[in-house]
Amino acid sequence: MLSDEEDEEEIDFFKQHSENEESIHDIMNSGEENDNFNNGTSGESDNDEYIAGDSLDDDDLDSRDYVEKVFDDVSSESENTQENYVIGADGNPRKILPEIDPVYDSDSSTENPTNTVGNIPMEWYDDYPHIGYNIDGKKIMKPAKGDELDKFLENMEDPDSWISVKDNLTQQNVKLTNEELEIIHRIQMGSYPKQDYDPYEPTVEWFTSKTEVMPLNATPEPKRRFIPSKWEAKRHEYLTKLFTIQPVKIMKLVRAIRQGHIVPGKTQIQKPRFYNLWNDTDQPHEEHPMLIPAPKTKLPDHEESYNPPPEYLLTEKEKKMWEEMDPEDREKNYIPQKYSCLRAVPAYNRFIQERFDRCLDLYLAPRVRRNKLNIDPESLIPKLPNPKDLQPFPTSLTLSYDAHTGRVRCISIDPTGLWLISGSDDKTIRLWEIITGRCVKTWEIEDIVHSVAWCPIKEVCAFAFSCTNKVGIISPTCICEEEVAISTTQYVTAGFDNTQQNVEQKSKLVDWSKPTNQQNLNGILVIIQHVHDKTIKQIAWHKKGDYFSTTAPDAGNQGILIHHLTKHQTQQPFRKTRGIIQSAMFHPIKPLFFVATQRYVRIYNLMKQELTKTLQAGVKWISSLDIHPMGDNIIIGSYDKKLCWFDLDLSSKPYKTLRYHTKAIRNVTYHKRLPLFASCSDDGLIQIFHGMVYNDLLQNPLIVPVKILKDGHQVVNSLGVLDCEFHPTQPWIISSGADHTINLWT
Repeated sequence: MLSDEEDEEEIDFFKQHSENEESIHDIMNSGEENDNFNNGTSGESDNDEYIAGDSLDDDDLDSRDYVEKVFDDVSSESENTQENYVIGADGNPRKILPEIDPVYDSDSSTENPTNTVGNIPMEWYDDYPHIGYNIDGKKIMKPAKGDELDKFLENMEDPDSWISVKDNLTQQNVKLTNEELEIIHRIQMGSYPKQDYDPYEPTVEWFTSKTEVMPLNATPEPKRRFIPSKWEAKRHEYLTKLFTIQPVKIMKLVRAIRQGHIVPGKTQIQKPRFYNLWNDTDQPHEEHPMLIPAPKTKLPDHEESYNPPPEYLLTEKEKKMWEEMDPEDREKNYIPQKYSCLRAVPAYNRFIQERFDRCLDLYLAPRVRRNKLNIDPESLIPKLPNPKDLQPFPTSLTLSYDAHTGRVRCISIDPTGLWLISGSDDKTIRLWEIITGRCVKTWEIEDIVHSVAWCPIKEVCAFAFSCTNKVGIISPTCICEEEVAISTTQYVTAGFDNTQQNVEQKSKLVDWSKPTNQQNLNGILVIIQHVHDKTIKQIAWHKKGDYFSTTAPDAGNQGILIHHLTKHQTQQPFRKTRGIIQSAMFHPIKPLFFVATQRYVRIYNLMKQELTKTLQAGVKWISSLDIHPMGDNIIIGSYDKKLCWFDLDLSSKPYKTLRYHTKAIRNVTYHKRLPLFASCSDDGLIQIFHGMVYNDLLQNPLIVPVKILKDGHQVVNSLGVLDCEFHPTQPWIISSGADHTINLWT
């Protein structure tokens, strides 16, 4: 498509060119003017370049030379045209084309590239010193490469380095031309690479509703579209068999003879069309080591004779008993009968039924010989070390703490290992001295205590408890020094001075409130009232003692909340929870957060705020969770009596699944220092296991059951041991049960 200005220029050029042709034609046809000009007339015109005094004769200037001169004079007047024209051999003007350079540098199709490796990925030659081969087959070595300093100096010395690119085919720098730079500039500006490209040119309708006289594709139909006639095919096959054999068929026969499929001179064995199912005279098939032949039918006995002896005939009483029996209980499925002659024997009425049953036995009951394995049962038992070599671990009941009047749901040991707190259904929290079993103090709570947990740092003497939808922080000042009590009070109540606490939040999750005077005298420092009205079942502290999480399985999206103790702030880590939350814990070393639902354990990265891993427990309902002190292994307990050990570096499925309890597992726990872990169940038993984790990643953990602690708790209303926890330093374990007791096992 041309613009309007270009169209006008082209029309003017053709008009001027037609005028030039008319003037030339007139000059050539006018003889008188030629004669006057040849005679040297002195008349000068404005448009003529003849100078007076010049002499022109017929030898110097003929009519054709004069015409060319006039054409040149006329064409020089048109300055807008860029093309040059000359008079051809036929007398007509023709366009002068640019000369063709005899050196074929401009024709890219005939260039002989220096690298003749071909159009292949050049990274194939990264590990070789050459980059291709020349016409003689010799290697074209790569040019020497300098370091970054040499490249910098070369770029500084070369003024054209900014318009040069490296050709991977020749391993040389190529300078870009002005046209290529213009194309790059247009691409960077978001324009079309080609300057005269028109994206709005009219569409050429190749396919229209009008039937074209000349089709776009006039190629003949291919031979594969030809469908031969079936009658011609049969006739051709008949003639081929009658007169000659095709060479292809001969080659097939020769190939079959070479491969042994056809043996010349061997008589073909005619295979039978039908096989007798019950005949044993057929040729036996190849023996298979696992095949058992079908059992043969029983030979006829004297009872089946048409004239059996009298002792084989049944009496009336025996016939009546036979008829009253079920068909499955009958010893024989027929009654012996006596006939006078063979001709009097009727047709057997159960013949078709018996043949059908026989066919079903042969067809639907394939028999395979099962070889019995002669294996010593003791060899199947894994080789485990002797439990005596794995001591120390708790073995016997040493002390009992009896003061509660309800189920003791939860216990917790302080970081020093001297004190124990317990929460019960009798709405009390009791503080015990572990060594003596003495109850030091009792706090009366307004509702059932579901969870208690000591702060993990020794500098803070405080613990948290939960009842209904409230969480409280208590500092037992009777067991700590005055300085520790003051620092603990300042540590816990520092959040009340936080100015951000006064800012109204759009969605308030909890209410951090100060205790009453009576609660303050009992040591309660902070009361955290949750917005939801569901029961908080678990409290888990972070290792630094500044954060703790609360778990309420029935609270939906607010089932897990993380509280910042020193700032009195609460955040909801999950907008939507996946399943019912059962337990949650912080990783002892890394910034990871473990959340256990009914069937899965999900691990979240608190720094990246993303899901890291999902563990598939393969149990119906997870009840409890604990993390190894090194952080690479975890154990979970379930209500379907299973204990699963997970190796986080190994797989997302359990490394070991243990089932030693007969009822639901209530809690699982690791020892903080020793290679021990335990589980307690509603069957009233505590299982102690030796679980050694090695620093060598190629060696799997060693898990050995070492002791069953029983006769310590009684099962009350199908509830046994509800909670257990190891002593932080000693190989002791403390358990609490539904029988209102707390036991110390050493």
